[in-house]
Amino acid sequence: MPEEASPSLFGEFFSSLSLTVLFYSLLTLVICVIIVKIVMAVLRKVLSRSKLEQNIAGYVLAAVRILLLIVTALIVADRLGIPVNSVVALLSVLSLAVTLAVQTVLSNVAGGLVILATKPFVAGDYVSAAGSDGTVREVTLTHTALDTPGGLRVLIPNGTLSGEKIINYTKLGRRRVEITVSASYDDPAQTVRGALLEAVRRTDKVLDDPAPAVLVNSYGDSSIQYLLHCWCRSGDYLTVYFALNEAVRASFEEAGVTMTYNHLNVHILDK
Repeated sequence: MPEEASPSLFGEFFSSLSLTVLFYSLLTLVICVIIVKIVMAVLRKVLSRSKLEQNIAGYVLAAVRILLLIVTALIVADRLGIPVNSVVALLSVLSLAVTLAVQTVLSNVAGGLVILATKPFVAGDYVSAAGSDGTVREVTLTHTALDTPGGLRVLIPNGTLSGEKIINYTKLGRRRVEITVSASYDDPAQTVRGALLEAVRRTDKVLDDPAPAVLVNSYGDSSIQYLLHCWCRSGDYLTVYFALNEAVRASFEEAGVTMTYNHLNVHILDK
């Protein structure tokens, strides 16, 4: 049996206790508790004046409080005559074992702290990240919840998310709507451009600034491809996109523009 755990040591410990030792141990405990409260109050005031996210401030306060309580326990134990070296060594081994066991969780926690501190997005933003698109509903310390347009709730680990490319479609407040359409070579470019701009004018929630534009994108085998882009508020993107698609076809029909599709012309020559 190891010497530290022998009954004689326990007997020596209890026999060494006296009213004086207990009094000074209790006094040490009271002083440490008062110091902990003062430190926590000062830290709470400092964090409230900083620009840290409220969630991060809460985690910092909880971590510091736990650390101070552990130090207090060690100080009081030492005052009672308990050998704290063994306790510290045991805590070190336990902390290493816990760290190895939950390293994935710790990675997610670290990623959550990075996300909460840098704020690449907030709840309500529409983002694309880690292969998923959706509206951010909740950012916890370990996961971020996205609601997809298809009605799915996707939970992405923060450890993965913090190392991925994140596209925030809401941050700047507006988005560019781009539509690619094809028209016949027989239709003048000005006619096609006028029909597309007319479709934009008929679509609600399109911003006047920046102004919409129509560009010749490419020349295909049987058609010319045009690129139409205009701007709208981020929250109106899907509404404008689908409404503009409908308006383009109606405008083409009124202007007599042929919306082409892939086809093959066969010419038969008489010999």
